[in-house]
Formats: sequence, C-alpha cells, structure tokens
Amino acid sequence: MRIVVFDIGGSAVKYGLWQDEALSRKGSFETPKSWGAMKAEMKSVFDGFAATDSIEGVAISSPGAVDSIAGIVGGISAVPYIHHFPIKAEWEGLFGVPVSIENDANCAALAEVWLGAAKDVQHALFIVIGSGIGGAVIVNRQLFKGKNLFGGEFGFMLLDGVNTLSRLGSPVQVAERYAKAIGLTDGVVDGKYLFEKAQEGETVAVEYVDGMIDALARGLYNLSVSFNPQRIIIGGGVSVREDLIARIRERTAYYLNVHGAESVDTDIQVCTFRNDANLIGAVAHFRQTEGLQES
Repeated sequence: MRIVVFDIGGSAVKYGLWQDEALSRKGSFETPKSWGAMKAEMKSVFDGFAATDSIEGVAISSPGAVDSIAGIVGGISAVPYIHHFPIKAEWEGLFGVPVSIENDANCAALAEVWLGAAKDVQHALFIVIGSGIGGAVIVNRQLFKGKNLFGGEFGFMLLDGVNTLSRLGSPVQVAERYAKAIGLTDGVVDGKYLFEKAQEGETVAVEYVDGMIDALARGLYNLSVSFNPQRIIIGGGVSVREDLIARIRERTAYYLNVHGAESVDTDIQVCTFRNDANLIGAVAHFRQTEGLQES
C-alpha cells in the first residue's frame, strides 16, 4: 500500500510516502497563505510521488475540530482557510483517490496505539504539551471524540477559579510569564531557556518550573481519577526531558496518595514517535477508515 501523507501545521506542512510499512521520502513546505496555494503545493507533492508510484490514497493530519465523517474541519486554528467547508471532498477531487482526515493530536495518539507506546493497552490518554495542551482519549483502542469533537481538549481543564491547565502547564506560556517577571522582553525566553535557568538554580526560574510541574501533575491526577486509563502518554517538546517527566510522575503519585486514590496505578510514559507521530497516525486513521486495520 502506498499512501501520500500530509501533516498541516501553522508554519509548515510535512509530508511523506507510506510504503512497505514505513515512511519514506519525507519533506516539508512552508504553510501557504491561501487555500488555492495550499492545494497547488499539495498537488505538486502528490504528483511527484504519483510519477513513480501507484498511489492508493491520501492521509491528512489537520489542526482544528475535525469531523472525519462529514469531511469538515470545524473550530479555529493557525490555518484559518481550511475551516467550515467540505474540504475532504475538495481534496478527493484534487487527488482522484480516497482521502482521510483527522485532528493532529488524535493522529499522534493513533500512531502510539498502532505502533508505539500504547500498542499493548486497550485504554489510554495521550497528552500533548506545547504552546497549549491538547490530547486524545482512547477507549478500546478507538478514539473517543465526544459530542462536540472536544474529547481530549485537556488544556481547557480548570485548575483553580481562573487558570486552565494550558495556562499553568504549557512551557511556552510559563516561559512568557517568567520573562515578564524578570523583565526580559526581547524574545529570547522560551521553555528551553527557562529549564536551563532552573537547572542553574536561578531562583525565579526554579519557582516557575516547579509551578508548571505541579500544574501538570494536578492535571494528570484529575485525568487519572476521571478516566482510570491503563496508560497516559506524554508528547510534545517536554517529552524529551526525562528529568521533568520523572518529576511529573512523582508529583502525580503524590496527589493520588494524599487524596486517597493511591490504588489508581497511573502508568505515565513518553511517546514513541515525535516529529513523525502525526504522519504515522494519519496513516493509521486511513487504514481504519478503509477497513484495512484491526481496531
């Protein structure tokens, strides 16, 4: 099976060819400014693959609230022109082959269920920690998307009367507040900078990182006692920092113990796939859509 795969992001569109059970010929182009330009770029990539291989489908990972059945991307995203029209039908007319489309965080979760950190469990949560916090709910190895396609939007969880998990647990947002606190406004402060300063023992940085870890642990505590999944998988840039993951595990266990839920044995793991997760998950979704993969 040869499938052309696209992962649409706010700044770049990644692509590749799925064949022989692996991704090959990967590349990317800058996210176009219009729908017409997007179609032209994607068709050029597709035609390049089709010139040498017989393509059987196109699998797409997209931002937004994706209604995979209706073929419409709802909600909002950093790519505003892909929303609120029958986009799947336009793509199928453009490429002339079956097209599947799914939300990017859901795709990342499906990659882990199919071949990665959740391949041996039935029920899991996938949490993506980045500029905000998103994720996916997996029940019986299937996505649970919810009535309004809002399943997995963990970042909207309120941790106190005002603040959401995204605000308190996103390294990007925490770094922005840290920069203001120390009077830096030239844009040099990001999550990596914040973590480095905390490792150096800089007092304010330590305070902000500790607060971020505590917020993430409270969020994982809430998810653990609400869903009681077999596994919680962490993705996003923070997943490469084993020191932080270890502290998040420890703090989550603390909250479970102190509130009498110590019997909830939450298995927190990092994702297997990183930059390729959305592409691989889009393939998994295509295979499920076309009835080519067991659930």
